[in-house]
Amino acid sequence: MTKNMGTVDRVVRTILALVFAFLYFSGRVGGTLGLLLLVLAVIFVLTSLVSFCPLYAPFGLSTRGGSGSPGGTTQSGGTAA
Repeated sequence: MTKNMGTVDRVVRTILALVFAFLYFSGRVGGTLGLLLLVLAVIFVLTSLVSFCPLYAPFGLSTRGGSGSPGGTTQSGGTAA
Protein backbone atom coordinates (compact mmCIF):
# COMPACT_ATOMS: atom_id res chain seq x y z
CA MET A 1 0.00 0.00 0.00
CA THR A 2 1.86 3.05 -1.29
CA LYS A 3 1.03 6.38 0.35
CA ASN A 4 -0.83 8.60 -2.08
CA MET A 5 -2.05 11.51 0.07
CA GLY A 6 -0.16 14.71 0.71
CA THR A 7 -0.20 16.85 3.83
CA VAL A 8 -2.76 19.36 2.56
CA ASP A 9 -5.11 16.54 1.53
CA ARG A 10 -4.79 14.94 4.96
CA VAL A 11 -5.40 18.24 6.81
CA VAL A 12 -8.47 19.08 4.70
CA ARG A 13 -9.95 15.62 5.30
CA THR A 14 -9.32 15.90 9.04
CA ILE A 15 -10.97 19.33 9.23
CA LEU A 16 -13.97 18.06 7.26
CA ALA A 17 -14.23 15.05 9.57
CA LEU A 18 -14.26 17.36 12.60
CA VAL A 19 -16.96 19.54 11.02
CA PHE A 20 -19.08 16.49 10.13
CA ALA A 21 -18.71 15.07 13.65
CA PHE A 22 -19.63 18.44 15.19
CA LEU A 23 -22.72 18.73 13.02
CA TYR A 24 -23.84 15.24 13.98
CA PHE A 25 -23.10 15.33 17.71
CA SER A 26 -24.47 18.86 18.18
CA GLY A 27 -27.78 17.71 16.71
CA ARG A 28 -27.70 20.15 13.80
CA VAL A 29 -27.81 17.28 11.30
CA GLY A 30 -29.58 14.04 12.09
CA GLY A 31 -31.25 11.07 10.52
CA THR A 32 -29.82 9.41 7.43
CA LEU A 33 -27.80 12.47 6.41
CA GLY A 34 -26.25 12.68 9.87
CA LEU A 35 -25.24 9.03 9.82
CA LEU A 36 -23.83 9.39 6.31
CA LEU A 37 -21.73 12.37 7.42
CA LEU A 38 -20.53 10.44 10.46
CA VAL A 39 -19.47 7.48 8.29
CA LEU A 40 -17.66 9.86 5.93
CA ALA A 41 -15.93 11.46 8.92
CA VAL A 42 -14.63 8.07 10.07
CA ILE A 43 -13.43 7.23 6.55
CA PHE A 44 -11.70 10.62 6.23
CA VAL A 45 -9.90 10.18 9.55
CA LEU A 46 -8.78 6.64 8.73
CA THR A 47 -7.50 7.54 5.28
CA SER A 48 -5.70 10.56 6.72
CA LEU A 49 -4.00 8.45 9.38
CA VAL A 50 -2.62 5.94 6.86
CA SER A 51 -2.02 8.53 4.07
CA PHE A 52 -3.73 6.25 1.57
CA CYS A 53 -6.96 6.83 -0.33
CA PRO A 54 -8.27 3.65 -2.01
CA LEU A 55 -10.19 5.73 -4.58
CA TYR A 56 -6.97 7.36 -5.82
CA ALA A 57 -5.17 4.03 -6.45
CA PRO A 58 -7.11 2.71 -9.50
CA PHE A 59 -6.63 6.04 -11.28
CA GLY A 60 -2.97 6.43 -10.35
CA LEU A 61 -3.68 9.69 -8.54
CA SER A 62 -1.45 11.08 -5.81
CA THR A 63 -1.52 14.36 -3.90
CA ARG A 64 1.93 13.78 -2.44
CA GLY A 65 4.54 16.33 -3.39
CA GLY A 66 8.05 15.60 -4.56
CA SER A 67 9.73 14.51 -7.72
CA GLY A 68 9.74 11.12 -9.34
CA SER A 69 6.88 8.80 -10.07
CA PRO A 70 3.59 8.91 -8.11
CA GLY A 71 4.02 7.84 -4.53
CA GLY A 72 7.29 9.71 -4.11
CA THR A 73 9.60 6.92 -5.27
CA THR A 74 12.24 7.11 -7.94
CA GLN A 75 12.46 4.66 -10.83
CA SER A 76 15.30 2.84 -9.09
CA GLY A 77 12.93 2.01 -6.25
CA GLY A 78 14.54 4.35 -3.73
CA THR A 79 12.72 7.06 -1.88
CA ALA A 80 12.71 10.52 -3.42
CA ALA A 81 14.52 13.18 -1.44
